Amino acid sequence: MAMLESIVVFTLLLLMLILIIILILFAFKPWRFFSSLLSFPSRSRSIKVEDVERPLVSDDVNHSQDQSNDLTRNYDLEGACYQSEALLRSPRNKGLVHKQRLPSASPHQGDSLVLEISDPSEDLLVGQTLKHPLATEHLIEALKLGRPENQNENSIQEFVPKVISDQRSCLSLEVVSGPSRGIRCSVQSTNPSRLPLTLGRVSPSDLLLKDAEVSGKHAMITWNSNKLKWELVDMGSLNGTLLNSQPINHPDSGSRQWGHPMELASGDTITLGTTSNIQVRILSQNECMVPFGVGMISDPMSLRRGGKKLPMEDVCYYQWPLPGIDQFGVFGICDGHGGVEAAKSASKILPEMLATILSDPVIRERVLSQHDASDVLKDAFLRAEANMNNYYEGCTATVLLVWADADENFYAQCANVGDSACLMNVGGKQIKMTEDHKISSYSERLRMEGMGEPLRDGETRLCGLNLARMLGDKFVKQQDSRFSSEPFISESVHINQTSGAFALLASDGFWDVVTAKKAIQLVAQEREKELMAESEKENLAEKIANVLLNEARTQRTKDNTSIIFLDFDSTSRRISCKVDDP
Repeated sequence: MAMLESIVVFTLLLLMLILIIILILFAFKPWRFFSSLLSFPSRSRSIKVEDVERPLVSDDVNHSQDQSNDLTRNYDLEGACYQSEALLRSPRNKGLVHKQRLPSASPHQGDSLVLEISDPSEDLLVGQTLKHPLATEHLIEALKLGRPENQNENSIQEFVPKVISDQRSCLSLEVVSGPSRGIRCSVQSTNPSRLPLTLGRVSPSDLLLKDAEVSGKHAMITWNSNKLKWELVDMGSLNGTLLNSQPINHPDSGSRQWGHPMELASGDTITLGTTSNIQVRILSQNECMVPFGVGMISDPMSLRRGGKKLPMEDVCYYQWPLPGIDQFGVFGICDGHGGVEAAKSASKILPEMLATILSDPVIRERVLSQHDASDVLKDAFLRAEANMNNYYEGCTATVLLVWADADENFYAQCANVGDSACLMNVGGKQIKMTEDHKISSYSERLRMEGMGEPLRDGETRLCGLNLARMLGDKFVKQQDSRFSSEPFISESVHINQTSGAFALLASDGFWDVVTAKKAIQLVAQEREKELMAESEKENLAEKIANVLLNEARTQRTKDNTSIIFLDFDSTSRRISCKVDDP
């Protein structure tokens, strides 16, 4: 009897096991893999037939990839990729790049070549329009067909006219942190004997850094005469190179292979290792002739939040003069949120709109005669908002328009949305040039009450944002009508040569930790030091900008920080771009 019960139990267990196996088979359907294996040969044959009908990559490209992978050849190959890219781009006044990479393997992996194409709308020079999708398709097809490089260039030039631009540019580097803090180096693009510029720990590096984390030959900066841009490349360093907190070295640091060349822009921060930060300054020929001192500096403050690297979402820029308008210049800061793309767009579109509006001689003469550019600034912001297509990203925008009269005195007028502020000091009098547009500000609460949609008590955010006015963010503006892009416009300020005037523009990363009173005090102290030293004041504006940024660091700001300092003091006006030997 016991044996019979055991057999029954065993049978039941066996049936349950079989049932479980059947359920698993129906759930996962393993026969699909067998059918795919059976059909694989036919698909392989179809691919081969299609490949016969389609031209393959030329032997020249394969031959290039089969060569020995030494450092110099890697750099040349990458240069060829970027040279193709240059044909689709017009030079920019501010070197900010938004690149889209085609779905392809690395040039050093597999059998394909990487092509990086910049969005034309992101790389237009002020006053220019570049829309040549046919040329882009032509270039991609040319690379697929493996045509020689010179043939590609000739073909593309049929679609894209060659851009002629002044190639003179001044690059200045300053070590702002680390063991070699304070070292500076400058070079001009027209001085080939000093190019490329090398950064490293041992001689003969042009910028010599006594930092144990810096490799002997760490990085190199060269002038790309095709794109009219300065480019930075990591030379296979051990501890890597960061550009605005983003690594640019080869992913496999142990391989000692060079990274891809990356464009530099004024205000960029280069980090070698972990402690040596180098500030980049780039001046064009026109910018070297700005009739007053300009200092511009920014820092992502990447190690201020528990060691977490912060993405750089600030964009600071200036143009003097505006294209075709000798008497006017623009200085601005855009602080992005949700990403940097809205700030990039605004920093390009706003100067373009100002140049377009002021190109009308009637409007320009009215500004000069009435000493008021309120309508121009307001119109530029409205046009910029209409031309921006940023639905899920936005930015603050603070723009200072400066123009000269016939007596070589200056006028300045500011417009802003958001919380990037500007103040001026003229004849010892402090002038607030901007308005704070945080949700919690009194002026914004009054504005919303006037719309009949007041904020609730204690409400400090709308749709998760603490700003009520900004450019971009079109999605949230569709959800809540209380958001606005209408700028605050200041009164115009007259500046004479003897007033000792200055202007300070900064993102909220600075104003969060430094008061206006403290900033003015620091400027006065630095000017006094220069006066007592009786030394060259050519770089005074840059020195003051550095002092202000260092104060934000000392106060441990937790946000990206950008600063533009304008020194209208006649004793410190810059006349030319000086090149200092390291």
